[in-house]
Amino acid sequence: MKHLSVLPVMRSFARTAVLLSLSLMFVACSSLIAPYNETSYRYATSLKPEALMLMGRATEEYASHAAEVDALMLKVEQAYEYVAGLPNNEETARQWEILKDPDGHLLGGFMSRWKDKGKLGAALVENAREDTVGPAFDAIIALETLKIKQ
Repeated sequence: MKHLSVLPVMRSFARTAVLLSLSLMFVACSSLIAPYNETSYRYATSLKPEALMLMGRATEEYASHAAEVDALMLKVEQAYEYVAGLPNNEETARQWEILKDPDGHLLGGFMSRWKDKGKLGAALVENAREDTVGPAFDAIIALETLKIKQ
């Protein structure tokens, strides 16, 4: 029965070792991840409502909103170029690439489908806004928010 009294001490030691290892890994990797960037955060938080609002108009003819779509996608491209130009910011840049991809299933793909079809059904629009594009922006925002602030 004596060996059982050592178990809590060993668990505590193992937990401490794991936490120390994770802390060391985080410190080592933190120089590989870009720090928090206010401009990057602002791009994501301002483009999200603009994109979702415009997507809500996709039940109308694309032609009447083509200039708005072009303006929005230009802003998205500018946001991508900004974050891609920051050192050690590959993960955030990749998220913007996925969001803007015209052949994908997020904002770029949505806008391409709207253009190709002329207008989209209300259920598809709401699903895209609430279940795909909105959460994709939220992921970009969260990724930026969780970075170390200097």
